Amino acid sequence: MAALHTISSMAMRQLLVDLVAGFSRAGGAAVQAEAAGGVDVARRLREGERFDLVLLADDALQSLAAEGWVQSPQALADSSLAVAVPAQDPRPRIDTVEAFQAALLSAETIGYSTGPSGQALMRLLDDWGLRKALQPRLHQAPVGVPVATMLASGTARLGIQQRSELLGQPGISLLGELPAEIALTTRFSAALGRNAAPTTAALLDFLRSREAAATIVRHGMAIPEVCP
Repeated sequence: MAALHTISSMAMRQLLVDLVAGFSRAGGAAVQAEAAGGVDVARRLREGERFDLVLLADDALQSLAAEGWVQSPQALADSSLAVAVPAQDPRPRIDTVEAFQAALLSAETIGYSTGPSGQALMRLLDDWGLRKALQPRLHQAPVGVPVATMLASGTARLGIQQRSELLGQPGISLLGELPAEIALTTRFSAALGRNAAPTTAALLDFLRSREAAATIVRHGMAIPEVCP
């Protein structure tokens, strides 16, 4: 039997690898797990590439479902936006809105992603009227490149991305999540592909199981209330 082919955004890459390993230990079918930038995943689906299971930010997955490329997205994990700096740099305060704004304004370069976390950050800067002033220092990571890589190399001196993508990465210091008043959370969901193999339903059930929930939390994410 051919392995099930899954694809996720980069934010879910390591989580999916660990979940697939758990599914295998539980006696599930073989799975080939792939990850790419969320924009590329959506493009490949729209070009007709076949996947048995797709994990993406919920809004992107809902759009793909409306177009008929995936089936009935199911909420899987909530991921909060967090802030980090290179490991050797001073750790600015980000515990209040004012402190976070000051950290942005004093940062030499700011790294952010092409995914939902980057879009959320841009909306926040627009709301504050800071985007124009910060524009010369804003550096968007190339598709598929983690913001942590930019921080570790010194390309960015302050980085904002999903906590799950920053957690445990070498060469960086994780400062924490944004202050509660401006906390930004992205919901990630999973869906069967349009022509998914029948055995894929068992994989989706496992991803939403109690066993999988412990792995999701270990990766710095939360279980949406709609999940069991």
